[in-house]
Amino acid sequence: MKKKVTGEKAATAASKTLKSGSISSKSKTAAGSALSQTKAPQKVTSPKAATAASKVLSDGRTGKASKTAAGSALSQKPSSARALKTKGTGARDVKK
Repeated sequence: MKKKVTGEKAATAASKTLKSGSISSKSKTAAGSALSQTKAPQKVTSPKAATAASKVLSDGRTGKASKTAAGSALSQKPSSARALKTKGTGARDVKK
């Protein structure tokens, strides 16, 4: 399976989200996860960041940049909980 990384468009959206002062903590968690996975195929989205990203995508009040970043983070979530051995926020290195 090919490892995913955050693309340029999503990274730009994540950066804009993190710089904004009026963005929810869930949006910032998802954006931080997406941005940390730029050029880092060994990183995946943590369960906490994936939950935040899911909530961002389902909230009708969320802006386009936040949703783009959240979608990128969610697309890099591992398919199995066993892929993550640690808890926390943001992206994590995949355990081998």
